[in-house]
Amino acid sequence: MNEGDAVDLVQSAIWMIVLGAGPAVGAAMAVGVTIALFQALTQIQEMTLTFVPKMIAVFVAGALTISFVGGKFSIFTQSLYARIEQGYK
Repeated sequence: MNEGDAVDLVQSAIWMIVLGAGPAVGAAMAVGVTIALFQALTQIQEMTLTFVPKMIAVFVAGALTISFVGGKFSIFTQSLYARIEQGYK
């Protein structure tokens, strides 16, 4: 395993983290911006108003994308094991 292989492995792992967390973070961000706009327009400053809808959005986004993300992680893991088995040649 040389430096190029290590950089490639780290790059792939970081991309998988972004891919796995992306739907949940995107949903939380979209709901957060929407609720912040609603709070600014109505001057309602309730802390639980932001927390509960974000939680629900994260769970819904996770439920909708779990098969896609799980498939990507499975492919990544299989390719990683194949590279370990081949000895990074």
